[in-house]
Amino acid sequence: MLAMHAGAAPVGNPKSGALLFQRCASCHAVGPFASGGYGPQLNGIVGRRAASTKDYKYSDAMKKSGLTWDEKTLTAYLRAPHDVVPGTSMRFWGIKDEQQLADVMSYLKTFKP
Repeated sequence: MLAMHAGAAPVGNPKSGALLFQRCASCHAVGPFASGGYGPQLNGIVGRRAASTKDYKYSDAMKKSGLTWDEKTLTAYLRAPHDVVPGTSMRFWGIKDEQQLADVMSYLKTFKP
């Protein structure tokens, strides 16, 4: 079990994140051969401007969001996509469990642009 301090965010486990990402993989790709498909590829997502890859057609809402995917913003989006970007085309209800969010974020951070 991972130790947490009172009020601290959980420490992510990329191996657990890889298992959780399997539910995302039907729409999103990561890794050396990743490209946009039903959703954009997610290599280098942390630190990337929203709607900035060339191989995916983003919703107008995402294009107009003005977001940069830092850890805080991406975590909020994965928790409740339609609250962060109303009108997003992402069909996902969100991840409510804080440990799962930390794990997925830890996994995504292993993929560089």
